[in-house]
Amino acid sequence: MDNILRLIKEKAREYFPDVQEIRHYIHANPELSYEEYKTSAFVSEILDSRGIKHQCGIAGTGIVAVIEGKNPGKRCIALRADMDALPIQEANNVPYRSQNKGVMHACGHDVHTSCLLGAAHILFDLRNEWEGTVKLLFQPGEEMNPGGASLMIIDGALENPKPEAIFALHVYPHLPTGSLGFRAGQYMASADEIYITIQGKGGHAALPHQTPDPIAIAALVITGLQQVISRKCNPLVPSVLTFGKIQGGFATNVIPETVEILGTFRTMNEKWRYEAHQWIKDFTEQTCAAYGATAIVEIPPGYPSLYNDPALTAKAEIWGKAYVGNSNVHELDMRMAGEDFSFYTQHMPGCFFRIGTSRDGKQFTAPVHNSHFDIDEDALQVGMGMMAWCAVNSLNM
Repeated sequence: MDNILRLIKEKAREYFPDVQEIRHYIHANPELSYEEYKTSAFVSEILDSRGIKHQCGIAGTGIVAVIEGKNPGKRCIALRADMDALPIQEANNVPYRSQNKGVMHACGHDVHTSCLLGAAHILFDLRNEWEGTVKLLFQPGEEMNPGGASLMIIDGALENPKPEAIFALHVYPHLPTGSLGFRAGQYMASADEIYITIQGKGGHAALPHQTPDPIAIAALVITGLQQVISRKCNPLVPSVLTFGKIQGGFATNVIPETVEILGTFRTMNEKWRYEAHQWIKDFTEQTCAAYGATAIVEIPPGYPSLYNDPALTAKAEIWGKAYVGNSNVHELDMRMAGEDFSFYTQHMPGCFFRIGTSRDGKQFTAPVHNSHFDIDEDALQVGMGMMAWCAVNSLNM
């Protein structure tokens, strides 16, 4: 494997300028979830230029590509990248800044897609050096329910051939370029959105005894649900309930008819996740009823919690140390953020790892989902090479 590791690193250096240009184009032309039409066409054009077989229109704008090595029927593994951007106005003053007002690649999906295209170049060039088949998933809609991963799966992205394992990377400004981060087992939380409408009865602010006040009731619901989650959940199970929006009323002297509350619930235990949904609904409805109001509670299931297969992740960590050196591989903390890669890991062993993107931990340190987010682009070389290296190693397991 020493020879192919050397070849992969050489190819990563060779394709770095091309992948950098790819990233600049995608970053400058961001598209929101399920609207990645130009991005998808751009990816398809690049795959066509290399003669890489692929199918477009998966889950709308998704693409599934296949690269066959020697003995392609031996095994199949998958590599995934997401393509959508966020509704954020970019604040960076760079030549490749977003040209689409109010839309920005603030979560690094431009990096992920560019790295996967770079890995595709490498694997295609070296296809006589490895056995099996690599399936490349260019996925829409990671940032929005129901999650592009779930739609790709429904559309058959994991069939014909069916991968035995799947890998994905994600930018990580908390680590310097040249670093990799791994965590085996439970890594990221489930993510469910909560929509509550409290229906009271409009009235005069000076006569609160004549009408159920949905604003006062909403206050009880918000504070009470925090107690429900903290008292009903095993303290050893991470759980977060946050309300990010409350809307109701329009004047100082008017009790409104309704109040809307929007939030998110996250946990790392799938059994407790759905128990909590019921507790949230029951408490909200009963509290509102006690004060003469009614409640509509909707909690559409979002992304499941992300579990990195321990055996596969342990191997990937060893491969990572071979690629970047022992001192540049780090263990990640658990995160309560969500990631729809978790849908894939319900079907096969998966490994979701991080690539450092800051420059010496001093530049490019803005967090993801921030208008100033950007990367040290040397990370592209590490990302594309590591994806190709994971693919080759996993096919030889």
